Amino acid sequence: MHWLRKCPTCDVTRVETVVTAEPAHPGVLSYSRGGPTVLRILLGAQLRRLRRAKGISPEDAGHVIRASHAKISRLELGRVSFKERDVADLLTLYGVTSAVDRDAMITLARQANSPGWWHKYSDLLPSWFEMYVGLEEAASVIRAYEVQFVHGLLQTPDYARAVILLANAGAPEEEIDRRVALRMTRQARLEGPDAVKLWTVIDEAALRRPLGGRDVMRAQIDHLLEMSEHPNITLQIVPFDRGGHAAAGGPFTILRFDERELPDVVYLEQLTSALYLEKLDEVDRYMQVMNSLCVEAHQARQTHDLLTEIRTSL
Repeated sequence: MHWLRKCPTCDVTRVETVVTAEPAHPGVLSYSRGGPTVLRILLGAQLRRLRRAKGISPEDAGHVIRASHAKISRLELGRVSFKERDVADLLTLYGVTSAVDRDAMITLARQANSPGWWHKYSDLLPSWFEMYVGLEEAASVIRAYEVQFVHGLLQTPDYARAVILLANAGAPEEEIDRRVALRMTRQARLEGPDAVKLWTVIDEAALRRPLGGRDVMRAQIDHLLEMSEHPNITLQIVPFDRGGHAAAGGPFTILRFDERELPDVVYLEQLTSALYLEKLDEVDRYMQVMNSLCVEAHQARQTHDLLTEIRTSL
């Protein structure tokens, strides 16, 4: 098991391998899920903290690793992989001379470059969505508002296929099968002792639209009825009779993590790209909208009756 332990004499987080049945010390940060995505974010945050502590500009840091300040920004946000040489050069610039601390950071960089389980689907995943899959794998809580589709973690294979075909109508059948398999594999996050807590608010329109045909949609609603009984899943529906509501801008997802050093992230998917918002004021704004949606929607205990009513009308 890997632990991230902060050095008491500097601001470097060390990666240590520990085999123990005892609970973690309160000062130790446990890395449990998320693979390289979480490690890149943690390493980037440590490098940003070290740079700022020394008063070094992104431009000067970029010069040392033969890159631009934009590359430093992407590294510090965990958006790209790390070269071990670059990490070593930055540590020298930031005055980290302890062999133990340097080795720990280099080890973290090496582990951050290891592929996640989704790597075998990398030919299908644009980089902006591959980042999301890693964050989804690491999240402890996911809150989402959906307008057009059922949330991907709650889709049946047939419904998922219908959604995927909308954007990939000309793709070979084998590719469609792999895209469906990827989505089904992501759903493993809903099971097990460390299952993610999923709280999704969905517009009634998404449930009334018989995507894939009426039989597919009925099976999808049956699946929602089953999944809504799981203790880690909360499903609310915003009915038509509510009129306008707080989320006028469209669907969004908020991801929260157990690791204290990882900020909440708002994910906004677009047609050919995505936005990841991490600034506190931006995240707070979306959290306010999400909370308002939960108030405007039917209460979760009413979801079963409304789903049953919609299924009957299909």
